[in-house]
Amino acid sequence: MNKHESQQRHRPNFQELGAAVIAIEAKAVADLAARVDQNFVRACEVLLACEGRIVVLGMGKSGHIGGKLAATLASTGSPAFFVHPGEASHGDLGMITEKDVVMTLSNSGETEELLVILPIIKRLGVPLVALTGNPQSTLARMADAHIDVSVAQEACPLDLAPTASTTAALVMGDALAIALLEARGFTQEDFARSHPGGRLGRRLLLLIDDVMRTGEAVPMVVPDTLLSETLVEVTRKGLGMTAIVDQQRRLLGIFTDGDLRRTMDQGVDVHTTPVKDVMTRHAKTAMRGMLAAEALQIMESSKINGLMVVDEAGILIGALNMHDLLRAGVV
Repeated sequence: MNKHESQQRHRPNFQELGAAVIAIEAKAVADLAARVDQNFVRACEVLLACEGRIVVLGMGKSGHIGGKLAATLASTGSPAFFVHPGEASHGDLGMITEKDVVMTLSNSGETEELLVILPIIKRLGVPLVALTGNPQSTLARMADAHIDVSVAQEACPLDLAPTASTTAALVMGDALAIALLEARGFTQEDFARSHPGGRLGRRLLLLIDDVMRTGEAVPMVVPDTLLSETLVEVTRKGLGMTAIVDQQRRLLGIFTDGDLRRTMDQGVDVHTTPVKDVMTRHAKTAMRGMLAAEALQIMESSKINGLMVVDEAGILIGALNMHDLLRAGVV
C-alpha cells in the first residue's frame, strides 16, 4: 500500500468533526444563560459607573478575545482599549488612571502576567471585573465583580486548545457590551458617529449637501429655451435631466429623459417647441440639509433616478442622481 492509498483509507470524516465542534461550542454558549445572574448585574454596574475608560487585559487567546471586546465596547458607547499584560508590567500600566475600570479575561484565573500587575491595580483603587473559567481562582477572588465563563470541555479533541472557552468569553463579553449599550440609551445615530466610514454611518450622517452637484455642474435652462437646446444641456451635464428656472433661479419644473421619450411619442418638433410647453411641473425635489438617505428614499418611492435640490425659498442650489448616492456609499 502506497502513502496516498494509506491517507485515503484513514481520511477523517471532516463533516462529522466540524459538526461536533459546533455542537460543543453551542452547548458552551447555551450554558452561559444561567450565569447571567447577580454577578453579571454587578459587573454591569461597575462598568456603567466608570468615569474613565475600560481597560481590557488578557494573554494569549484570551488576549485576542479581549482586543475584540475592547473594540466592541468602544464602538457601542463605553470607551475602552486593550492592553497586553506583558507590556503592562513594562510601562503600559501608566495608561491606567484612577477613573478607569480594569477588565481581565483568563480561563484559569491564574495567568501569571495578570497576577503580577494585580497588586498595582488594587493599589490604584481601580475596580476589577474578571471573566474566568474558575470561580475559585485568584483573579475571581480579587475581583470586584466576577463572571463565571467556564465550559464543560474544549472543542479540541485533546481538550487543550482554547476553543469553547474563548467562544464563551466572547459571547459573555458581547452580553456585557450590549447591556451597557441599552443602559446608556445608545442610538443608531451614536453608532453612526463612531462608524463614519461604514455604510450605516454614511446613511445616518451624510447630508445631501455633501454629495450634490453644484455650480456649473447643475443642468438648468430658462422656460423659453428650445427643446433642441435643452437636450444639449441634458447631454452636457450628464444627469439625464435639467432644471427649468426663472431669472432668480427659482425652480419651475424639470425635463428628463423620460419626458423626452413621451414628447417624441407625441410628435413634438424639438426645433420649434420651448421646454416650458413639455416640462414636468411640481417635480419631486430635495431640500438643502436633508440626509442623503432621505433623498434616496424619495427616489426609490417615486421611481426616479435624480432630484433637484432647492433651498427654503425654492431656489435651485444643486442636483444629484442615483449614481452620486452610489459613489457616496449611501445605496
